Amino acid sequence: MDGTEQRPVSRIVRGKSTREPDSVSVEAALSISILTPDSESHSLGITMRTPGHDVNLALGLLLSEGIIDKVSDVEGVVALSDTIEIQLSKGTSFNSSEHIRRTTTTSSCGVCGRESISNLLHMHGPPLSDKIEVGQTEVALAISGLRSNQRIFELTGGTHACARVGPSGEVIDIAEDIGRHNAMDKLVGAAMGGEIFPIGDEMVVASGRASFELVQKALRAGFPIFIAVGAPSTLAVDLANEHGMTLIGFAREDRMTVFSGNRRLVNERS
Repeated sequence: MDGTEQRPVSRIVRGKSTREPDSVSVEAALSISILTPDSESHSLGITMRTPGHDVNLALGLLLSEGIIDKVSDVEGVVALSDTIEIQLSKGTSFNSSEHIRRTTTTSSCGVCGRESISNLLHMHGPPLSDKIEVGQTEVALAISGLRSNQRIFELTGGTHACARVGPSGEVIDIAEDIGRHNAMDKLVGAAMGGEIFPIGDEMVVASGRASFELVQKALRAGFPIFIAVGAPSTLAVDLANEHGMTLIGFAREDRMTVFSGNRRLVNERS
């Protein structure tokens, strides 16, 4: 399967050892750069990712960084095996001092290399819909659907996933990557490329915790509801509250904790 490779392992069970191949999630470097309308090339740095859907990853990253707001801001794409260049359309602006990373972005960090996150803290996305209302049943279906569609994780146990989920709890699309922020970028980039943007009455479900960078990326895309299997951070909760997002953590098929935006939860209404 794409995104996995075989490696020899020694499997020890009850003191007995066997030698056999095992599936491991691929982690490889991707160099991302942009070409401005005045033909200046700027490197955005290197991110460690699971190869596959790299154009979607780059589109999602440029959106969350505030470099683009829509897919028409991109004039063209040159994608090779481990490099990708995004050509910006006329009318787009690029601030090299704000957007160029200073270090390699690892698979566990979505804001590494930034000297400041102040702009990210107050970067707005599209208005968040108040039409969508969900309850425990829909959240349970979303969690179940996410798990059943994590193909790479099923083989390796080594990837994160983010999924777009409809108001009835059905999975619309899913992206997997060794990095949680990359999975979100791939998911959002696919929606942009398919001109399903901005996001409307949908939820986004993440397989891990709700970190600041994931909530910020979801806000830029327009998700009104964010569901995480794990815990949120303080900054994630504060950011969700500031922008009116419904943030749910510790989501399971029989329970959940709502940290902000109770108005979209039908079972929270009096």
